[in-house]
Amino acid sequence: MRCFRVALSAFLLAIHLIVAPTVTLAADVTVFAAASLKEAMDDQAKQFLASSGNKVVVSYGASNTLAKQIEAGAPADLFISADLDWMGYLENRHLVAPNARLDLLRNTLVLIAPSSSSSSLRIGPHFGLAAALGTDKLAMANPDSVPAGKYAKSALVSLGVWTDVEKQIARAENVRAALALVSRGEAPFGIVYMTDARADKGVKVVDTFPPDSYPPIIYPAAVLKASQSAAAGPLLDYLRSAAARAVWETYGFGLAQ
Repeated sequence: MRCFRVALSAFLLAIHLIVAPTVTLAADVTVFAAASLKEAMDDQAKQFLASSGNKVVVSYGASNTLAKQIEAGAPADLFISADLDWMGYLENRHLVAPNARLDLLRNTLVLIAPSSSSSSLRIGPHFGLAAALGTDKLAMANPDSVPAGKYAKSALVSLGVWTDVEKQIARAENVRAALALVSRGEAPFGIVYMTDARADKGVKVVDTFPPDSYPPIIYPAAVLKASQSAAAGPLLDYLRSAAARAVWETYGFGLAQ
């Protein structure tokens, strides 16, 4: 009888394992994202958590800094860069998962001033930026490495005013740091993305740079080769979905595709 009970218990356990429902556990996913994405990506993370149960942890910074951290082995699942160059940097080092990259967003470049400013400066070839600055500083991200700064320099070179203001550049570590300098009144003008200007009530847009004065601002996104998160691919798919598009547009971004 004892042997029968043991056999019956083993049989019932086997049946339970066969018919028991599979439990899908939520997965965390770590994103390294350009600083200009802060408010929009925070919102996307909340939406993705609500719809999938997967938690998104986002680390923000200059794209060049984030790319170098990924190269050094920082644990990230997804990278969203503010330009094509730094995504290419990781691709050239075989750190991006195969067939897991897409161009996600677009942005525009603007000249800003503190919200209390009365400036009516208008952007065009050889416009009077140097005269408007006087002896003050122009806030922008580092033009040697940070995407926002590189776009800003391209625009100023194209319009023929770079050499007039080059020595007055306050080189910030990322675009949000440049935004803060203007918002706090520490610089009378700055160059940032339109989405940054919309995120800070301490600044106002003086004028928008002509789109042909700088390369198209594209934000590529990709799953990283070292990712172990089952939620990385689904998050990338979500970020280009119709639901995500509505959030991006709320914060002033356009979809690249």
